[in-house]
Amino acid sequence: EKAVKEARRSLSRAFACGDDEIYFTSGGTESDNTAIFGAAEAGKRRGKRIITTAVEHPAVSEAVKRLEESGFEAVYVPVNKDGILDVSALKDAVNEETVLISVMTVNNENGVIMPISEIAVFKDAYNREHGTKILLHTDAVQAFGKMQVLKSGVDMISVSAHKIHGPKGIGALYIKKGINIRPYIVGGGQEKHFRSGTENVPGIAGLGTAAKLAMENMAKRAEKEKELRDYFIDRISAEIPYTVLNGHREDRLPNNINFCFRFVEGESVLIMLDQAGICASSGSACTSGAIDPSHVLRAIGLSDEMAHESLRLTLSYENTKEEIDTVVGELKRIVERLRGMSPAYKAFLGGDS
Repeated sequence: EKAVKEARRSLSRAFACGDDEIYFTSGGTESDNTAIFGAAEAGKRRGKRIITTAVEHPAVSEAVKRLEESGFEAVYVPVNKDGILDVSALKDAVNEETVLISVMTVNNENGVIMPISEIAVFKDAYNREHGTKILLHTDAVQAFGKMQVLKSGVDMISVSAHKIHGPKGIGALYIKKGINIRPYIVGGGQEKHFRSGTENVPGIAGLGTAAKLAMENMAKRAEKEKELRDYFIDRISAEIPYTVLNGHREDRLPNNINFCFRFVEGESVLIMLDQAGICASSGSACTSGAIDPSHVLRAIGLSDEMAHESLRLTLSYENTKEEIDTVVGELKRIVERLRGMSPAYKAFLGGDS
């Protein structure tokens, strides 16, 4: 009990909120599902419109699709070529039937930062003007511990431990005091009767410790990760031709790199990097077994072919420039080898000449 209380206190300090506004879950997916299903159930008498984006994590988008099957209306707001949400389109989509807006703080694939502050200000103003009770939820799983997560104007925030060097299988949901949504998991009444089930005490303790360390060192870590990220991006852009950086160059997490390497299959690059002892992903790590092109990359305007040619690498403050030099060297060798076997690349060079 002492360990759980201390962990809850670490999370509440991170969000500058009350201990009673933090609820432990099994991870980001449960936190997202709880927020979305709970808000929809609580607001269905007022309306059945949900506003989200075209680039959300499946933990959000699949939950919204489930609600559509039960009679809710969903609006998927587009993003621009840099991956940034079209706020004007979101504002146009909101009406008095809207009960929930769910927009991620940072995209999990391309690391692009969304304008949550602007959305929160608009949502509060709309509620005051129209007498509505639209709730704002943000999936901050990628952002938490890497940047300051906005709390003002946001009603629910999802986070997960394993993104900040904590254990897997544990997360948390911030719910602003006064927001009443129905429990998603019922039974024994744990977590103040909001999330039943025996507490994962080791996981909770690990999340609390990871959150404490993340907040203490966040600025210093972010500075180092950004330096490594920019070094990596500059080298790839300069040394491997026909590459495209996916997502905004600056408005992205300090540790995210997502490149399209034209004329090579991302899966082939992954396999060869793995053989060299280098971990990467062709999209969201949570859906790495999927063969469909990334919905995030398609939403920013990439063709199916270019989406399949893309690769995501995620840095840590524990990485070094020497490790980046190794990865860049391996990528140059792998891309050159794969392009040498690509009829499309040979045809492109022939046409280009």
